[in-house]
Amino acid sequence: MGKRKASGWEGFLNLYKPMGMTSHDCVGAMRRIMHERRIGHGGTLDPAAMGVLPLAVGRMTRLLRFLGENKRYRATIRLGVATDTDDLEGTILYQAPAPHLTFDQVRAALGTFEGTIEQTPPRFSAIRRDGKHLYELARSGEAPALEDIAARQVRIDQIMVLEWRGGDYPEVMVDVACGSGTYIRSLARDLGSALGCGGTLARLVRTASGLFGIEDSCDLETVRTQVEDRTLSLISPRVALAHLPVVCLDALDSEAWHFGQQVFWAGEAHYVQVWDAQDRFLGIGLSTCQKIQPVVVLAQEPG
Repeated sequence: MGKRKASGWEGFLNLYKPMGMTSHDCVGAMRRIMHERRIGHGGTLDPAAMGVLPLAVGRMTRLLRFLGENKRYRATIRLGVATDTDDLEGTILYQAPAPHLTFDQVRAALGTFEGTIEQTPPRFSAIRRDGKHLYELARSGEAPALEDIAARQVRIDQIMVLEWRGGDYPEVMVDVACGSGTYIRSLARDLGSALGCGGTLARLVRTASGLFGIEDSCDLETVRTQVEDRTLSLISPRVALAHLPVVCLDALDSEAWHFGQQVFWAGEAHYVQVWDAQDRFLGIGLSTCQKIQPVVVLAQEPG
């Protein structure tokens, strides 16, 4: 388990982000609750979205980029409507009833988005252009046209239909498994375009991020109570980074590691977790040519 050192908290936390808060808001709230400045999140969620928000605390903030990149979402897409933000928070650009749409049509269209695809991020997003976030440009009336935003290659592993509700403005609820950087708002917009009727995101819940699942997440009030009761246990890097192989160093190699020196290892993996014989986490290495090159070396601490 993660633990609390004399200098503060250290480990990972699977936070459930509520609707209406930004990911940065959640980090700020956690810093106040835990009285710990070193807290960061592992993947932005829109304010209107809910669900899994991985947090790293203390020295573990240096490891956020090594968390698993696979994501899973439960999304509700409304058809017959298009907005400037690609969700219901935005201004309506187009709206017309689409009662003619059928479940089979929508399911077939969704299938065309599986695989490695080109996707244009929303006009309101955290993508930077000329040094500013697109949402900053949009709010100041300087947002580029959608066709002027560079498309990016993303990976959508699976789209599974969970529910279909027909009518004037049909809604389809889907489970989406995808890679990092995929915008579900863009998927909703592009589905509407493919069907010729417009589409926008009505509801979004992130159900998994890396190895963090929604069934194990906890909300802010639960964390607050556990901090006050001194019962909060953070997640160990051994668990949070379980997709990376574990390498255990002897005393001699551990000393070399702390000086940033390569150590020998016969494995073939790429990034690896590095621990010592006393079960202390030493950092992340990159294995090449039967050696491990230090990538993140954590300062040696007593105990």
